[in-house]
Amino acid sequence: MGIFSRFADIINSNITSLLDKAEDPKKMVRLIIQEMEDTLVEVRSNSASLIAQKKELQRRVTRASNQEIDWQAKAELALSKDREDLARGALIEKQRSGELASLLSEDMSVLEEQLNLLKSEVEQLQVKLNEARARQKSMVVRTETATTRLQVKKQLDSSRTSDTIDKFERYERRVEELESQVEAQDMGSRTLNDE
Repeated sequence: MGIFSRFADIINSNITSLLDKAEDPKKMVRLIIQEMEDTLVEVRSNSASLIAQKKELQRRVTRASNQEIDWQAKAELALSKDREDLARGALIEKQRSGELASLLSEDMSVLEEQLNLLKSEVEQLQVKLNEARARQKSMVVRTETATTRLQVKKQLDSSRTSDTIDKFERYERRVEELESQVEAQDMGSRTLNDE
């Protein structure tokens, strides 16, 4: 049992290590921003649908209000013709139209509240998206700088660099030896007058 759990731990740690190496910060940030943009498009689409519903409700409220006015006029006409039965029926229809108009108005006010909430959410999402885009640019620059610095550090820490410096120092010693030989040669050939 212990062997299998150790084996599973080793496999999991190696897979995690591979995923960490494969995960490119620039690509991951771009993916997050793409998801935010998709959400923004979806929310705007929902908002457009709610606006269309609001316009339809407005038309229905107007129609119900107009019917209420028409039934009032019909009731008055029926009373002027001494038709109380028709006047009562017209007043009942007027009341129904008025109730329908008020119910639709309530639905419209609820819909307007939802639209206002949705509008504020869209604005918040847009602000966050703009912030994410700005941070993305900063992260790209930071990633490139860190990668370059890492490469430089690897070069400085590698044995190739120290071998190169050692070679340079050997050549410098050779040049110094040649210079000292030239000086030694010059000492023997100088005359008393030159010295």
